[in-house]
Amino acid sequence: MSAAATRRLTTAQALVRFLAAQYTERDGVRHRLIAGTWGIFGHGNVAGLGQALVEYRESMPYHQGRNEQAMVHAAVGHARHLNRLSAQAVTTSIGPGATNLVTGAALATINRLPVLLLPGDYFASHAADPLLQQLEHPVEADVSVNDALRPVSRYFDRITRPEALLTSALNAVRVLSDPAETGAVTLALPQDVQAQAYDWPEEFFADRVWRVRRPAPDPAELAEAVRAIRAAARPLIVAGGGVHHSEAEPALQALVDATGIPVASTQAGKGALRHDHPADLGGIGHTGTAVSDALARTADLVIGVGTRYSDFTTASGTLFQHPGVRFLNLNITAFDAHKLAAATLVCDARSGLAALTDALAGHRVDAAYETEYRTGRARWEEAVEGAFRADDDSAVPTQTQVLGALDTVVGDEDVVINAAGSLPGDLHKLWRARSPRQYHLEYGYSCMGYEIPAALGVQQAAPDTPVWALVGDGTYLMNPTEIVTAVQENLPVKLVLVQNHGYASIGGLSESVGAERFGTDYRHRVADGSFTGAPLPVDLAANAASLGMDVLRAKTVRELREALSTARAATRPTCVYVETAPPGTALPAEAWWDVPVAEVSAREAATQARAAYERAVADRRRHL
Repeated sequence: MSAAATRRLTTAQALVRFLAAQYTERDGVRHRLIAGTWGIFGHGNVAGLGQALVEYRESMPYHQGRNEQAMVHAAVGHARHLNRLSAQAVTTSIGPGATNLVTGAALATINRLPVLLLPGDYFASHAADPLLQQLEHPVEADVSVNDALRPVSRYFDRITRPEALLTSALNAVRVLSDPAETGAVTLALPQDVQAQAYDWPEEFFADRVWRVRRPAPDPAELAEAVRAIRAAARPLIVAGGGVHHSEAEPALQALVDATGIPVASTQAGKGALRHDHPADLGGIGHTGTAVSDALARTADLVIGVGTRYSDFTTASGTLFQHPGVRFLNLNITAFDAHKLAAATLVCDARSGLAALTDALAGHRVDAAYETEYRTGRARWEEAVEGAFRADDDSAVPTQTQVLGALDTVVGDEDVVINAAGSLPGDLHKLWRARSPRQYHLEYGYSCMGYEIPAALGVQQAAPDTPVWALVGDGTYLMNPTEIVTAVQENLPVKLVLVQNHGYASIGGLSESVGAERFGTDYRHRVADGSFTGAPLPVDLAANAASLGMDVLRAKTVRELREALSTARAATRPTCVYVETAPPGTALPAEAWWDVPVAEVSAREAATQARAAYERAVADRRRHL
């Protein structure tokens, strides 16, 4: 190979240059694949990737994080908002920096969202052995803590020689850009190899475009799907996150407008139809609406579009109760399409929906069915209004009234982010999604601490968009550190911090399963060992202010509305802090969720909960 055809760079320098030249393209629109790199430096990456990021800082934006897990959350939020067409990388040192990536990687892979992880690793040469933070395995010398990332990564490699990067980098990008394969991708980088020089082929650094395919449905599968839909009297579409990832919302609406088939949505799919569309029934499953779950129980054909059917969606196998119910799943991933013994359409969501619309020309559900679900959604809308309504503006708001106040403030373009606690249930049931990107719930892993860093990633992806992170006190205490990053990078995220002095969601679950809310309050311990005393003297608003946020305290419904309006107009990171009044949630669950209860107990609460559990589990079905 001639000298003119190569360039001598370190492995880390070559990797950064390579990543800066990668693009995705779908429908003729090109996106930069790796839009930037998050990093926290230590001895495992500071001299390799750290030096390379300095050298090429004009072509690879760098973002300084405070917590490794949070950096992955930020990157995932960014990728989700951009429909998986653009991603970010995350670099850490070895040791705890690397192991802190595991939770974020699991979240990314479970949610089918791309993120590139670049943790440092031990010396490939073993010249320094053991080095600081190295895990020593007595019989496997090639194992490091980064091997913990293998089961949560869609692709993993350890680059023990510079030239190995030539193949692995291409494979990593292939997986990141493939909608059927994507998730967390890990390239573990031994720190000595990061700094080693190699004569790299110039072709390695050329702009490379990865076309994101829209595979069409197989004709035989399409014909079978059309027959099933035409034969169904009570079909129901379950819209999942794949509708958004494919940008298939217009195609879904076209199918619904043509056929009258109603749509219920998972947490990831909410907003697939605008909330005021006459066929939009809102959320489905354990946290679903009354109208969605009622129709799900009587549906004879369930059409899943881009959903992986979590237990919340199926109410742990108890929701779809029609004696002859069958499933038809449209999914780009065959693994998900085959769930529930379904007939399959393995294809891109937009392509598949468009094909169904064309093939179903002239078909429409019975008018009585349309009247039934439209009447049901009107009744549910009245329930939403009641939950949002505050008759006394001077009163302390409930949690659902907090959502009602936010509902009056946001615009169609705003993004609302949440992941854990009692808020996901209320949001799934009540939130009126005005646009495809507005409702951003991470409920595949439901990871406490996701919201604030994800808001940073979304704000980077959409700089002029108001981005709201809705956080309870429990979640806030898990991971507030990226507030500092928001301040440093001047990202004007809006934080709504809801204080209810405990784990409201798990507290309610604890009570329902006979665990008597034990260990779910943030209160002083009293004489009998329980945590039922006065609330702790913890001031989370002061904490947010100490990290650099502007903080607005709201004690009443009126003050809350005013504070939310002020926050929406703010040009720097702003927190609205509000303590809520009971009840924590205004509307009960419409469907069951399986959390096994103690089979025997000396406590009456557990005995009663077990009896209720046995009644509920009797409705479970195995769809075969």
